Amino acid sequence: MNTATAAETAPDPAQCRSAELEERIRQTPGRFRVMTGDRPTGPLHLGHYFGTLHNRVRLQDLGVDVFVIIADYQVLTDRDLAERLSEHMEGMLLDYLAIGVDPARSTIFNHSAVPALNQLMLPFLSLVSVAELNRNPTVKDEIVHSRQSAVSGLMFTYPVHQAADILFCKGNLVPVGQDQLPHLEVTRTVARRFNERYGAVFPEPDALLSAAPLLLGTDSTKMSKSRGNSIALGATADETARLIRGAKTDAERHITYEPEARPGVSSLVLLAALCLDRDPHAVAEEIGGGGAAALKRTVTDAVNGRMAPIRARRAEYARDMAYVRSVLRDGNERANEIAEATLDEVREVMGGVL
Repeated sequence: MNTATAAETAPDPAQCRSAELEERIRQTPGRFRVMTGDRPTGPLHLGHYFGTLHNRVRLQDLGVDVFVIIADYQVLTDRDLAERLSEHMEGMLLDYLAIGVDPARSTIFNHSAVPALNQLMLPFLSLVSVAELNRNPTVKDEIVHSRQSAVSGLMFTYPVHQAADILFCKGNLVPVGQDQLPHLEVTRTVARRFNERYGAVFPEPDALLSAAPLLLGTDSTKMSKSRGNSIALGATADETARLIRGAKTDAERHITYEPEARPGVSSLVLLAALCLDRDPHAVAEEIGGGGAAALKRTVTDAVNGRMAPIRARRAEYARDMAYVRSVLRDGNERANEIAEATLDEVREVMGGVL
């Protein structure tokens, strides 16, 4: 057999491991602690919802202990200022609660409220070389797409920052996309080297690979908070309809699902299919010769139908911001208790250095 062909068809080890983990989660969910989160740089959108947010609720509902970090400090890795930070943080809290993250079963906290996270950075940074940080492909990509002409040294510490976020609570499971595997490998390296040098304290977390669908923005490029091409979870039905009407398609009238050949049309078809829990090929076939107008009507109805209960819950929570802020306050309290306990362990095995 041709070697290249064999390599191409060989099972992906990370995918195989994720399948094993899914089975173990179903059998013994209490053995797992998930660490995940978002940077508060803008409103969460449909790409986030179908890519990561609904998976957090799924894991929570299975009985996994889920930690969700609002990574406010990490905003400074590629920005001079953390603009509208409080507004974005409160918007994230509303979105988390609206989609079903349950504060009784999941812990929501913000980075800056847990000082021990930054104290862990120092010993963790001592365990990785400058060369290792410099060649991290995810950091390179972040730098290329940064809005700054030059990035600060904080950017190079980004993977170690994430290691502290994951390991402070001894997270052993991190839902990621394929592109985030290098970041998680830094965390695994830090945990392994720390345990070898000082004593066993940290787990080496596993990656739970997401089968997240790729949703493009309304301009047919990557959906992004900063590009203005996304549909926010907090958008109204009318705003959603307007954004979908303005989405880029193509000149061919017959609607098909061909992601490579027709990315804009196919992303809209996929969005409708996800909202309707249907196969995208079937959705495209049903629209058929109706053209872009029929496609956009279908997508609008599907999105607004799927989001209606989420919007209703979001509006209900927004009427009681005192409760919403108390969720973060309680989450910060729990995160601090766990972080301080971990830091005590670290101090003990390091001989009281920290």
